[in-house]
Amino acid sequence: MQDLTEHIFELIRRTSTDLPADVEGSLREAADREQSGSAARGALETILKNVELSRRNSTPICQDTGTPIFYVHFPEGWSTRQLRRQIEAAVAKATKSSYLRPNSVNALTDENTGNNLGDEHFPSIHFTEVDGDALTIDLMLKGGGCENVGTQYSLPNNQLGAGRDLHGVRKVVLDAVHKAQGQGCAPGILGVAIGGDRGSSYYASKEVLCRKLGQGNANPELAALEKRLTEEANQLGIGPMGFGGKTTVLDTKITGLHRLPASYFVSVSYMCWAYRRRRMTVRSGEISYG
Repeated sequence: MQDLTEHIFELIRRTSTDLPADVEGSLREAADREQSGSAARGALETILKNVELSRRNSTPICQDTGTPIFYVHFPEGWSTRQLRRQIEAAVAKATKSSYLRPNSVNALTDENTGNNLGDEHFPSIHFTEVDGDALTIDLMLKGGGCENVGTQYSLPNNQLGAGRDLHGVRKVVLDAVHKAQGQGCAPGILGVAIGGDRGSSYYASKEVLCRKLGQGNANPELAALEKRLTEEANQLGIGPMGFGGKTTVLDTKITGLHRLPASYFVSVSYMCWAYRRRRMTVRSGEISYG
């Protein structure tokens, strides 16, 4: 099968140094909404200058290059073992080239591997076999600050008055945003999963962040809730970096999973303004990036 190591390295470079157009556009709109001379507008203008410099100089957008999370959708016949080896080789090369910071630390010994490789969970790689002849690799770089303010609720939550319905989901998601305050590098993007078990719910809350900003939910009820949560989160007055202002959240993405009758989990994955995600597609030997 085709050796994709150099192409995956290029995917990592682009993801680390070049913010997607939909994210940059949303940040520019947010800056225009803030009052001239305010701390909120100043923070967003600084962010946008940083984005431009990173793209021009091919340097990381943020000093925390985060956990590399790969979602690989492959046609029948591809070897996941070979793909894993190629991804790991590309990650090690990107770390040596300073597109990734050495972030893989053994939790028991505090030893840093120096190349962003660890056990089978670092980097995080998820494989799914699909129909057709195209292979796609989605990469998300998720920083530690925004990862730290992610959370999970088990409904009902009597303290918040949140029952096992979408009204309860709304209450706990807004509670998560309020508790995060300026941590997590607002303005952020919310990935929300309703249902599943504890593990699958967290997984889905990150996977849904692969959707582009402004891309509506196919489920009308969830689409309405996404819009409402974004609007209400922005009424909390937390603002960019917690400085106050009109933009705390750029967008909300929600997915629903089946669950056991005994459990009703709501998982919230918070993504910082440095919403670094890119896609690589391989079709008939041709490589494209999006």
